[in-house]
Amino acid sequence: MAAKTKSLIIVESPSKAKTINKYLGKDYIVEASFGHIKNLPKSKIGVDVENNYSPTYVTIKGKGEVLKKLKEKAKKVSDIYLATDPDREGEAIAWHVAEELQPVNDNIYRVLFHEITRSGIREAMNNKRKIDDKLVYSQQARRIMDRLVGYQISPFVWKTLYYGLSAGRVQTVALRLICERTEEIERFVPVEYWSIIGQFKTDTSKDFFAKLVKIDGKSKQIGSEENAKSIVREIKKQSYAITHVQKKDIRRNPAPPFITSTLQQEAASRLRFSTKKTMTLAQRLYEGVDLGDEGSVGLITYMRTDSVRLSDEAVAAARDYIYSNYGKEYLPKEPRRFKKAKTSQDAHEAIRPTMLEHEPKKIKKYLEKDLYLLYELIWNRFIATQMQAAVYEQLNVEIEGGKFTFRASGSVIKFRGFLQIYDDVGSNGQDDKEKDPTSPIPANLYVGQEVNLLDILPKQHFTKPPPLFNEASLVRELESLGIGRPSTYSLIISTILERKYVELKDRQIHPTDLGRQVNKLLIEHFPDIFNVKFTAAMEDELDTIASGKQSYKKVLDDFYYPFTESLEMVSKKTTEIKKALQEETGEECDDCGRPMIIKWGRNGRFMACSGYPECKNTKPLAHEREHLKQVVSNTACEVCGSEMVVKGGPFGAFLGCSKYPECKNTKPITLGIACPKCREGEILERRTKRKRVFYGCSKYPKCDFASWDKPVMQACPSCDNAYIVEKYSQKKGQFLKCPECKNEFDPDEINIARQASG
Repeated sequence: MAAKTKSLIIVESPSKAKTINKYLGKDYIVEASFGHIKNLPKSKIGVDVENNYSPTYVTIKGKGEVLKKLKEKAKKVSDIYLATDPDREGEAIAWHVAEELQPVNDNIYRVLFHEITRSGIREAMNNKRKIDDKLVYSQQARRIMDRLVGYQISPFVWKTLYYGLSAGRVQTVALRLICERTEEIERFVPVEYWSIIGQFKTDTSKDFFAKLVKIDGKSKQIGSEENAKSIVREIKKQSYAITHVQKKDIRRNPAPPFITSTLQQEAASRLRFSTKKTMTLAQRLYEGVDLGDEGSVGLITYMRTDSVRLSDEAVAAARDYIYSNYGKEYLPKEPRRFKKAKTSQDAHEAIRPTMLEHEPKKIKKYLEKDLYLLYELIWNRFIATQMQAAVYEQLNVEIEGGKFTFRASGSVIKFRGFLQIYDDVGSNGQDDKEKDPTSPIPANLYVGQEVNLLDILPKQHFTKPPPLFNEASLVRELESLGIGRPSTYSLIISTILERKYVELKDRQIHPTDLGRQVNKLLIEHFPDIFNVKFTAAMEDELDTIASGKQSYKKVLDDFYYPFTESLEMVSKKTTEIKKALQEETGEECDDCGRPMIIKWGRNGRFMACSGYPECKNTKPLAHEREHLKQVVSNTACEVCGSEMVVKGGPFGAFLGCSKYPECKNTKPITLGIACPKCREGEILERRTKRKRVFYGCSKYPKCDFASWDKPVMQACPSCDNAYIVEKYSQKKGQFLKCPECKNEFDPDEINIARQASG
């Protein structure tokens, strides 16, 4: 019998297998598990609580052939190396694979590929180990917590609202944050305040602006127009002179290298990528991209990390690159290190390029556009971390007259430093504040110099509520609260979108009516389970399993027993809760005369006959019908010529023939706007697979018109394009824009606000 000389390496994805195979050569066989091979069963809870929370795992449908192939390969090799992803999820996959292969070959080792490069693979193979049971149990505990919540609370939601809804342990907390932010905005009462800007000039200088900052040496809120006018009158009576001039250098250091959350935030802000898209592209960059003659190459380190740590080799390579490409003045004397967060597990390096020979512009031809943009972002951020600080010269000038103090501030860049490659100003996704008039501050101003007041500019403002979450700011909030971990942020957002609990409009996350109702129901009856602090504490508890400080059973006991007590109490009141949610309408059913009640469907609330299932009549709520009638009045059925009427159903409002059931013709409700491309169809609202709203022609696929922004049938005043679109930004609010010439318009200025609202 021939000796077994080859080794088997098992990774998760075939693309990673291809890259690794290139480096290891003929003595290794590299195969893929295609992710998880086992999971808890879909048809039952699959957890034996009485037997120390023992899970029942089943082979995932379609993975039988994968396992069969792996077993055949395992029989013919000397050693098996499990190189699934270097995190808890990867450890669990490795554990499941090992269980299946041990009967045929028990020479099994675990290796961690933090980067798919020759040196990274060599280092991993030299540091083989056994599977870490603590990491496996930590991942399993999370999975079981989620299963216990999902499989025991979801039926409660079905019984009280409608079948098919679900509740998740962490996703519900994210939904809660979104709903509470929206409610805070709705409750917000704007407060009026005024700013006062003075326009000044010396005898020898150009004019410049300064802001009123103090009255009688104290900051004062100006709360009304009357108060502002009174102050302006007093200001005009004074003579002014410069009382303070300060010039100083300000240093601004580069941001740390990317971790998972900051990569998702920056890609959302700069590139407008969803968290899911960012992680999908990052996975491809990590696993390997075909670079022509060089073959498949892993371009970045592992992308699920909460650590800002960089290896000494990577830092040295970055410093060499900076010296060669930017000069010694851009290189700090010592390498820059970044302080890790208290909550960081520090299991992996930060996200960085694997090899600096693969400069983005050199390999651009091998990368599709979005893959290139993300790689360039990671590259630039990494190089910037080891560059000199940017230096600004800041000038502050104070002007006094009587009891009034004005201040002018400005800055100019003296040395760009890291900004030469990575300008991060304004890229954090925060709102831009309202800016007052500014102008350069003249040089050579000095204390005691008299200045002339040329003009005074009072301006009204109103305080603003906090902004709605977008994907980037929600990730930032989850991270700051300790909710979820790097591998879960994208999944959390994707899940609540897919469940239709939230929707994206203008890149902002809005809770749907259904999402609000589910949130209200769960928070009211399970306040401790879906509590932000409790959920964050459970994340810490899971970490204690991984570190060995607490046992698997102890952590699950601490979670499960309070959970079951709450569940038992609520389950006794299900009928009462459902009845409390049911609303009478005061309307009678058009078909049978019985009372109509309000029910919940997949797209929100609608009216249904209380005689269901004998009578299945449904229609939209009264206020929706009134709005829709304006759009669809006098619409005739194309089949029989009868009047079409607005109907409702679990998937929203639609037009149905008034002669139903004799005529069953239906059609979607459009915006009542002619398609600007074909002029035959009408524009209607559609949704992508990720539930993002867009607008398309009712004649699709004959007409392929599509727009992310809502079209308005108004010719562009600038270029006569047939239509313009509605836009929204946190800085500008609601405005209109021409998709052709890109000019922007105020709705009120061109008198189309009524038409724009549809």
